[in-house]
Amino acid sequence: MKEETIRRAVRNRYAKVAKNNKSCCSGMSPCGVDEAELSKNISRRIGYSQKEIESVPEGANMGLGCGNPVALASLKKGETVLDLGSGGGFDCFLAARKVGENGRVIGVDMTPEMVDKARENAKKGKYTNVEFRLGEIENLPVADNTVDVIISNCVINLSTNKGRVFQEALRTLKPGGRLMVSDIVLLKKLPEAIRNSIRAYTGCLSGAEMKTEYLKMMENAGFKEVTVIEEDQFPVENMANDPTAQVIVKNSKLPTKEIRKIATTVASVKVSATKPKK
Repeated sequence: MKEETIRRAVRNRYAKVAKNNKSCCSGMSPCGVDEAELSKNISRRIGYSQKEIESVPEGANMGLGCGNPVALASLKKGETVLDLGSGGGFDCFLAARKVGENGRVIGVDMTPEMVDKARENAKKGKYTNVEFRLGEIENLPVADNTVDVIISNCVINLSTNKGRVFQEALRTLKPGGRLMVSDIVLLKKLPEAIRNSIRAYTGCLSGAEMKTEYLKMMENAGFKEVTVIEEDQFPVENMANDPTAQVIVKNSKLPTKEIRKIATTVASVKVSATKPKK
């Protein structure tokens, strides 16, 4: 698959998600379920508390994540936080409360519709320390050495140049700055029918890297203390009920039994790393 084709497909897919406010990567219930409640259910399963879910503006939580990077980022008052692939702003708004009025949160997303939605949510919630910028995570619209903490939630797997993403993350972090990401990785290689599927790519599956390669990319970019904080098997029900997975099954001609086997090769990980102080 060509990089530009993938990039366009990802942008179009998430533009539709922004307009329709429907979860994408993490569908856990069949169609017809109330989308707001579905997003809340997804968020509870991947580590968000009920208090966190209820604290953000309606429409900010879109059920797109695979973990809760804010919970593990140990944010402090006054820090500057950058969210790679900020979507509707859910994690940005949670981070904003932790860094306080003297802190700052920057969300970057490549989809204009998502940025517009996040800005609307910020107005609804009257957040004065959060801003959203249109841009690609491979070419961040952020100055060098200006960010204390970078978070990202189930987004880097969608990039066709993950090594570049980690290089950009390192560039924008201050010396001693921290990176905390939740993402999807592979424990075994996927079947060719899945690897070559655009649907599987935009559904956070075929773009995922092998876990060892993912961690190596972070180290090659210059990060130190690269550590897997948590690792969970991707729930089988995600694959069984997610509309994206259903399309993949139909188009790839793979039986449901084989899809369930594939689910055991996919993991959700939370990874931390730091930029050297010198």
